[in-house]
Amino acid sequence: MNSLKKNRIVAIDFARGISVLMVVFVHTMLIYGSIPTQTDSILGQVILWMGRGTPMFLVIMGISFIQSRRQDFSSVCKRALWILSVGYLLNILKFWVPEYIFGGLPKEFLAAYGLTSQTLESALFFLGLGDILQLAGITLFVIAIINLFSQNKWTPLVIGLLIIAISREVSGFRLGITGIDYLCDLFFSNKFNVYFPIFPWSSFILIGVFLGKWLKELQENQKVFFKNLVILGVLFVLSGAFLIYLDPEYHFGDYYHLGPGGSIVLMGVIVMFLWFSNFLVKLIGEQNKIFFKAITYLSKNVTSLYVIQWVLINWGMYVFGFWKHDQFVVALLIILMTSLTLLVNTLFLRLKQKTQKEDTFSVA
Repeated sequence: MNSLKKNRIVAIDFARGISVLMVVFVHTMLIYGSIPTQTDSILGQVILWMGRGTPMFLVIMGISFIQSRRQDFSSVCKRALWILSVGYLLNILKFWVPEYIFGGLPKEFLAAYGLTSQTLESALFFLGLGDILQLAGITLFVIAIINLFSQNKWTPLVIGLLIIAISREVSGFRLGITGIDYLCDLFFSNKFNVYFPIFPWSSFILIGVFLGKWLKELQENQKVFFKNLVILGVLFVLSGAFLIYLDPEYHFGDYYHLGPGGSIVLMGVIVMFLWFSNFLVKLIGEQNKIFFKAITYLSKNVTSLYVIQWVLINWGMYVFGFWKHDQFVVALLIILMTSLTLLVNTLFLRLKQKTQKEDTFSVA
């Protein structure tokens, strides 16, 4: 049983570690690559498809939630508030710092959003920009409420599928009330003030919760669990592809505001990638300690790495520009941004460890 548990954790760490690296690659391309580079180059196409794997981060978040010992309502809500706080702090670091300390965001960047530098409109827009951390925080509140009424593993799956089913119908819903409309956008936005609205993206975290409960129910039987993932993944891909075939515009839309078919296909691909991660773990062998130490490092530091890479990439616009470079320069920038992210994260961890030691000594 211990070996099974270890394999399971390593496979999940592998998938989560790969997903955080993909985030750096994708964001570097989106900020620095010219439009032709993003859409027509080989590197652009490869990274575009890498970007489709970003929701891996969300599914594994749901699985990890079930592995956590703190499942009570209060603890989950505190985690949700913390993640939301980090999300809005990240917006301040990404946008307000360059806007008001570095002399203003690049004009080309602001033009992409139809905004003007250093106005109240742009300040509020960038502070409230909805991304993965806002999605994660709100979804944790949803999970906390679900757990009050049901511990059945099928409940988060059913709710997730219902969210997918009606996501296109409620897309863009607003009440026309200032302030309340922002909350509506966090749930239903069909514009780029929110990149990951709750409908449909919370379903990816909820299916992760379902998978975590399923794994727990199987007593962490790795062989049965990953075999089931293949079957589930194929069913999702086939059913989602069929829906897209019937009505491509309705069932796919754009990547950030997916319709039901697109969400189900993407969910199926991610589920199968989890199986593939376990396959690679076995193929590489756990004796490769350096490799798995690196993967574990990435997995354990997903949140800090995510925040650091976004800040570095956004601040880097003042050095490298916005939407300017070909694939060869972008490839070099990917290496640079990945290296800087890892370096800054290491320094952050050392500072954090030093601070904790000083606090311990002061208490003593």
